[in-house]
Amino acid sequence: MVILLKKINNKKVLSIEKLSETCMDISINDAKKLVNIFGKNDENIRLIENEIKVEIIPHGNKIQIKGSFETINRAKDIIVDMVDRYEMGIDNNLDEVLGSIRIKPTASDNDEQRERKSVIKTKIKTILPRSISQDKYIHSIYNQPLTFGIGPAGTGKTYLAVAAASYFLESGLVERIVLSRPAVEAGEKLGFLPGDLKEKIDPYLRPLYDALYDCLPSNKIQKGLENNIIEIAPLAFMRGRTLENAFVILDEAQNCNSIQMKMFLTRLGVNSKMVITGDPTQIDLPNNTQSGLLEALQITKTIKEVNQINFNSDDVVRHTLVAKIINAYNAIS
Repeated sequence: MVILLKKINNKKVLSIEKLSETCMDISINDAKKLVNIFGKNDENIRLIENEIKVEIIPHGNKIQIKGSFETINRAKDIIVDMVDRYEMGIDNNLDEVLGSIRIKPTASDNDEQRERKSVIKTKIKTILPRSISQDKYIHSIYNQPLTFGIGPAGTGKTYLAVAAASYFLESGLVERIVLSRPAVEAGEKLGFLPGDLKEKIDPYLRPLYDALYDCLPSNKIQKGLENNIIEIAPLAFMRGRTLENAFVILDEAQNCNSIQMKMFLTRLGVNSKMVITGDPTQIDLPNNTQSGLLEALQITKTIKEVNQINFNSDDVVRHTLVAKIINAYNAIS
């Protein structure tokens, strides 16, 4: 049985032939796509074999997959996803392939997980989720006025929020971006840092700048900063404001106290999006100060317009060692 899967400009570029319940051929009529899918020294294919427990054998422009009924179909879905990523201009490096593997669910996952596929597209790049939790997170940002992204470092919470904000601004869905963080980090105090107020604050906001410059042209960011279309400021600067027609992000929210968090949540104005990110395991507040993030999660958990997306070490998209470190710390906590 041969099934056509993909055509571009009326030209067949990808088809499958199911040889048996445990064997399948995928034909790709484009040499560049084949090279991109296989990766350097076939590293992409080896990764799929190891993660999905299938055997993949190249035959010219064909990729033959052997395994169980479930595993060959999952491997097929991953390869089709890699072709889609290539068509979007995304290089199928090992991180992207691992993302394809994570995002393609098993037969035990529910229909909602199997069907959803979120994409963030800016002028500089196209971003696809690299885990089911990232997919849910992007979907929530698009569809809910307030989303909490909760979990450890390296899971893409801040980066995806800033990327989505960039898309919303470029598409005219909002008029400005407001990015904020509490100026509390690892016990340091601003008064002891050199420089004026901006020089003292900028190091705390650097991760937000980095994500922004990765998603928007630098000249647009510079112009936006000058015209207050893009605002990056510490949390204290939010008091007394109503943020309408804006995409508002609060990063490192675990370091807000209760008063600060209530203040920030009540800044949400008409036609605005708000994303709050944080890691409850990395609270740098004084011991007798309750984290406003933990309180807000309890208070808002039954509000239908609010989504809380929880990430864990399985969602880490930095070096694989980061996930192992997180698990090691969790084991002793």
